Amino acid sequence: MEIKTSGKPIDSLLETVLCMNIKSSDYFKELFRLKTFSEVIDEIYNQVDHVEPWMTGNCRGPTTAFCLLYKFFTLKLTVKQMHVLLKHPDSPYIRAIGFLYLRYAADPKTLWGWFEPYIKDEEEFSPGSNGRMTTMGVYVRDLLLGQYYFDTLFPRIPVPVMRQIVSNLEKMKLPTKPSGTTGDSNRHGSDDTARRPPSVKAALSVSFGQRAPHRASTRDSSPVRRTHPPPPSRYSEKRDYKESHDDDRHYGVASSHRSRSRSRSRSRSRSRSRSLLAGNGHFDRHSSPQKEGGKEKSSASSNLAKLKDMYGDLSDKKEDGFERAPRKDNSGEEVIRLGGSSWK
Repeated sequence: MEIKTSGKPIDSLLETVLCMNIKSSDYFKELFRLKTFSEVIDEIYNQVDHVEPWMTGNCRGPTTAFCLLYKFFTLKLTVKQMHVLLKHPDSPYIRAIGFLYLRYAADPKTLWGWFEPYIKDEEEFSPGSNGRMTTMGVYVRDLLLGQYYFDTLFPRIPVPVMRQIVSNLEKMKLPTKPSGTTGDSNRHGSDDTARRPPSVKAALSVSFGQRAPHRASTRDSSPVRRTHPPPPSRYSEKRDYKESHDDDRHYGVASSHRSRSRSRSRSRSRSRSRSLLAGNGHFDRHSSPQKEGGKEKSSASSNLAKLKDMYGDLSDKKEDGFERAPRKDNSGEEVIRLGGSSWK
């Protein structure tokens, strides 16, 4: 009887980049010669020394363990074969790949039933390539509780199922948080930046027989090259020389900036005053036609006042010989007679 799975295709459960690299790798193509379950177990025993998904160093392909794990996916293991994997006495990595198979492919509701007998397993091994040792029980608990596995993602466990798993662990008085044996709790927490390909393009380049991506970040992240600082380039020397001279001219540049700022402020004030004057002149031009009539009246009255100042008011001083001529009917002019003669 086959193991009850989630019903989803395995390509949708693995990360796309990881899955494409596995199927296109030369090692996975060589595994086509393995036809039986026992032959795959022997290959794990002989070749696998850790169960991380990605190779370390400059070779950025999938690991042997995950290629063999995908080989098991193609075989569609039965319940009996899974029990053989989980109880295998020869290598802890055979058991670990069995637990990985269940974490990816099995129905989440059945995970606790598979994992519970091994929650307190004391067999020691190193799941990562860094040689850090842990027990199989801690490793199994981290597979249940963690969403991240080194530099890849596990399928998400539904919240009600996860609550039940946490409750069962609390009843057993076991930790309910990941211990970190399968990587940190987030994707970017690993100190070794050479593990995960920096991009999809970089990861796919391994499939075509290329070396690691020729990027500065990749070269710097190599454990071998990390201890030696990069030699100074011609551009960096020029930049340092320029920075030293810039420091010497800092005071003069700062003073010139201050003088420029003052001149700019003065020019702004002048431009504001000019704009205000232009606006007032524009307003006066618009209002001048309305005041033309009033100016004409005021000029006429001022002329009459000057005449009165020069010759006096004739209406009050008739005794001085100035007489106002009688108003004619056919005209509006006035005649002022001086000593008997008249002005017309």
